[in-house]
Amino acid sequence: MSFNMGQSILIGIIGLASSTSVAYFTIQSGSSQFSTNFLQTQKLDSNLISVVPKHQLKSSSSTSNSSDLVSQNSSPVVITPPTSGCKISMAIVDDPKPPLNVRSSPEVREGNKVAQLNNNTFVSVADEKSGWLQITEPVIGWVAKNRTRSTCQRVDKTITFSPESDTAIVRGEMIGTGNHNYRVRMIQGQTMTIKNFGDVFPAIISPDGQLMAREPNIKGNENEWTDTVPISGVYTLELDSNFRGFEYEFLVEIKENRQ
Repeated sequence: MSFNMGQSILIGIIGLASSTSVAYFTIQSGSSQFSTNFLQTQKLDSNLISVVPKHQLKSSSSTSNSSDLVSQNSSPVVITPPTSGCKISMAIVDDPKPPLNVRSSPEVREGNKVAQLNNNTFVSVADEKSGWLQITEPVIGWVAKNRTRSTCQRVDKTITFSPESDTAIVRGEMIGTGNHNYRVRMIQGQTMTIKNFGDVFPAIISPDGQLMAREPNIKGNENEWTDTVPISGVYTLELDSNFRGFEYEFLVEIKENRQ
């Protein structure tokens, strides 16, 4: 069989196209296989990471506050004190447009300004009425509560842990004199650890009223205390202020002792 010049050229083009198609589909098949293998490898790596014990997942830098620990633990509960519906003994002037006006009566009225106070001034509070605080120091009069910052004088709160974790972060502030108690129910043989991130370490009191620890007589690391509780019951973590108060933050962790 003979072919003319046009037919030969056509056959050559068809052959070249067939070879290119075979090469293309071969490359695509290899690429698809590579993608599949890559995704399977990534999934395997992900599974391996998920089973690494928590104690091996350490940060490259030392922990400086409880916010770092929040990301390392599973859903720790954050406990904060109430800020309203309670007795206030002292407040701090925090006016967005200082100075703060002190008035002779709990109302805005022409002629009843008796003094002005700069921001960050501590004021002693004698009473509260309809959004106003009656103050006795450094001057006598009334100031708008929403132009100040204050905390409850007394707090008594039970720590309830989340289902995923037996770790809680207690974070709050005490302005003026007061007493803030946080209570933890424990079973004999459990271990409690307190890690302090603030300036004040809470006193740890057993259910029978025994003082187990108080700053500064924390043995060893002054910012951490741990011990196995001797009896079952409610343990109290107590913070006291005898003057102008402080901010506080500490972590509470409960562990079961495994024999």
